[in-house]
Amino acid sequence: MDLLNARPRKKKTPPDVLPSATLSEFDGVRYLHLGDTPWVQGAMRIRKPQTLELDYVQRMMAWLLLKPTAAWAQGHVVQLGLGAAALTRFSHSVLRWRSTAVELNPQVVAACRQWFHLPPNDERLNVVVADARAWVEDTLNWDSADVLQVDLYDHDAAGPVLDDEDFYRACHAVLTEGGVMAVNLFGRSAKFMKSARRIEAVFGVGQVWKISPTAEGNAIVLAGKGVDWPERDELQRRAEAVRERFQLPAPPWVRLMRVLPTPRAVVAVDDAEELMT
Repeated sequence: MDLLNARPRKKKTPPDVLPSATLSEFDGVRYLHLGDTPWVQGAMRIRKPQTLELDYVQRMMAWLLLKPTAAWAQGHVVQLGLGAAALTRFSHSVLRWRSTAVELNPQVVAACRQWFHLPPNDERLNVVVADARAWVEDTLNWDSADVLQVDLYDHDAAGPVLDDEDFYRACHAVLTEGGVMAVNLFGRSAKFMKSARRIEAVFGVGQVWKISPTAEGNAIVLAGKGVDWPERDELQRRAEAVRERFQLPAPPWVRLMRVLPTPRAVVAVDDAEELMT
């Protein structure tokens, strides 16, 4: 979900009522909304449906930088929260990976099939109407995904609807060894570091990386399951390969990516800044 102007609404939809999927179009781009909110849940450029339109959605693909280029040839990617199906379309049609999408709201799936070029299920694509927590907690799905992409916001956009250690522990179990999880979080919220620390508590120190927020405020967190952090030069080489092969603006991501600092390092930086003021 794009976090531009996203704020909690005073009037909330009852938890047992799923909001309808609605559309808008502007300047050649089609947007998905939930209910009567103006907040963007996803977008597609109508004449280029396979491209990734939103900055944060492009950055969700930064997991490519944590895998050797030889590993880009095939794999299984799981998307939690379908949105406008941008990442699922990209994984299925551009990467040509086996792709699974888990979406709670059947109206979103129907809208994506009708208006956002989401293909029907086939041998490489499986769109499942299910609760994301239940899906990752199902042991049948453990050790099945090379990449897990998590973008779980409701129509109120107050924060991720699943953001606790038990959920991230199940996400870790879903990944294969060497797998990577990408999560869309509020980058300019006090909750961001709390969320990142929950992920770190599960994945381990040195296995969590953050990307600086987009102009709209979305910050992507990457978490690896036994991933070796590449040297900066190797990251840059992979970024150039991503740009050439997939037409994604990956080279600038490298300077925006940092290993999540240890709590001690954070305190040291805060103390240093206090001494300088």
